[in-house]
Amino acid sequence: MESMIHGDDGAGLPVILLVEDNPDDVLLARRAIKKAALAVALQVVEDGDEAVAYLDGSGPFGDRARHPLPELVLLDLKLPKRSGLEVLRWIRSQPGLDTTPVVVLTSSSEDEDIQKAYALGANSYLQKPVAFNGLVQLLGILELYWFKNNLTVPPAEAGARQ
Repeated sequence: MESMIHGDDGAGLPVILLVEDNPDDVLLARRAIKKAALAVALQVVEDGDEAVAYLDGSGPFGDRARHPLPELVLLDLKLPKRSGLEVLRWIRSQPGLDTTPVVVLTSSSEDEDIQKAYALGANSYLQKPVAFNGLVQLLGILELYWFKNNLTVPPAEAGARQ
């Protein structure tokens, strides 16, 4: 598990959890976030089991000050130990996480993967851009949409209505 914080100490910044097993893609995401000057704290886990442990706050991820719940999950589908679709299914079954935005960010453009992801509750399905500048642009759009324009209900209020 790795983390990267843009800004001073990361306090108050939106947290993105990147679930990605390819170190090259993680490095590209880090560089794209820096180049796009996104004001986010990036947490990275490398497989499906780590993603579930992180989101559950279990094992090495029990300290929420160091491993805060994300405002957005960027989820690859092809992961070791537990697939991205299995992680998505688990997220949507958890009270308190079931409304967390999950954006599938994968190299797959297979219709079956797209259909399954949306059926399991993905908020968006994006194919990884081939070019670095495409990734910079894509992450900038995600920040603009999810953190600046999209309206959400605070978690405490969402839980009170259930």
